[in-house]
Amino acid sequence: MILAYGVVCALLERASSGQGQVVDAAMVDGAAVLMTMFHGARQAGWWNAERGTNLLDTGAHFYDTYETADGKYISLGAIEPQFYAELAEKLELDPENLTDQMDRSQWAEKRDQFAKRIKSKTREQWCEILEGSDACFAPVLSMDESPHHPHMSARNTFVEVAGAPQPGPTPRFSRTSCEISRPPPHPGQHTDEALADWGISAPEIARLRASNAIA
Repeated sequence: MILAYGVVCALLERASSGQGQVVDAAMVDGAAVLMTMFHGARQAGWWNAERGTNLLDTGAHFYDTYETADGKYISLGAIEPQFYAELAEKLELDPENLTDQMDRSQWAEKRDQFAKRIKSKTREQWCEILEGSDACFAPVLSMDESPHHPHMSARNTFVEVAGAPQPGPTPRFSRTSCEISRPPPHPGQHTDEALADWGISAPEIARLRASNAIA
């Protein structure tokens, strides 16, 4: 993705400068960029080196996943105070016990309150209570469940190709639509076609196959 972004940027820059350039993209650089916010937070003093003690790494009781009564899970991400207040209301927890949201010394105790309350209902029951609210909630879905979620269905996020569901092409464009034109090939399906396209003769292809160099 970083390389694709770099190519687009280089093409746009070429349009104004008239010059080309090499795009140098590495996975390690991309991973580092994804951590920019956390490096900044570390320098600012609000991100600890110890795992599981921070706002976004399961340290906070209001930003984590919880098991429900049926052994499934829901996720919460109510960081802003107004969302946190609505979450507390939907969970029917005493607001007096949920003051000082950002006081880390209280997070463990409040997590126990959240866990006990959420374990009292099934995932579907919590969906009925929390979906459509500002409580910053989502059910944790399996790979089999995800394609059938109403939001995914409404957007046609998943498509079926050769009887198998899979994510559809993204991003989408208003004028040039994208689609998956054929199912994935089985191993060796296009070997002869590809080698011939690369200029390898039929006798040479046959020799490679006889020696088990190709499938």
